[in-house]
Amino acid sequence: MNFFKRLFKIGEAEAHSAIDKMEDPIKMTEQGIRDMKVDLEKSLEALAQVKALAIRSKNDTEEFAAKAEDYQQKAMLILKKAQSGDLDTAEADRLAKEALIKKEESLQHVTRGKGETEKFDKSVSQLEKNVDEIKQNISKWENELKTLKARVKVSAATKNVNKQMAEIDSSSTVSMLERMKDKVHQEEALAEAYGDIANASKSIDEELDKAVDITRTNAEDDLAKLKEQLGLKDKK
Repeated sequence: MNFFKRLFKIGEAEAHSAIDKMEDPIKMTEQGIRDMKVDLEKSLEALAQVKALAIRSKNDTEEFAAKAEDYQQKAMLILKKAQSGDLDTAEADRLAKEALIKKEESLQHVTRGKGETEKFDKSVSQLEKNVDEIKQNISKWENELKTLKARVKVSAATKNVNKQMAEIDSSSTVSMLERMKDKVHQEEALAEAYGDIANASKSIDEELDKAVDITRTNAEDDLAKLKEQLGLKDKK
């Protein structure tokens, strides 16, 4: 209970300060839960001991009450024997008196025992409340630990993403993208220029071939050679 009070019942400012100094809140919380479990074991041990004392006190009280009743019965029997002549009157009075003294001593033990039993019962009740409170706190903080672990994972992931985003130079990225766009435009323009050149060269070759008509000229030369071989001459 002392650790629980130190950890969870301190002032808000002190709590924030302590949490800020924690290197690992998960480990600190786990240690706190372990400490509460140690407190629980000690409280259970104390509860068992006090319960044993309460039971012993109750049994002793009942035993002394039975003895007081027994001494009362013995005193009555002794007096009855004296009355019937079975026992000397003086002796009967002495023994009856001794029995009543023992009875009174037993009753005193009963009174004292009842007081002690009442105190033990109050202590048992208080210890049981403490045990229940520690159990509830352990259960609560074990559930809180699960939530805390999940929150730590989320916060760590978010921190990493935000850190990466913060480290990105947006201006340089935009400049790079602009340069890439210009480069693409340049490549597209260059491709178009090469296409124009190719088309222009092809058109000139076609015009030259048409003007020269190499095929027809070659055919006329071949015809002249063939006639010459056959000894044929063109008529003029």
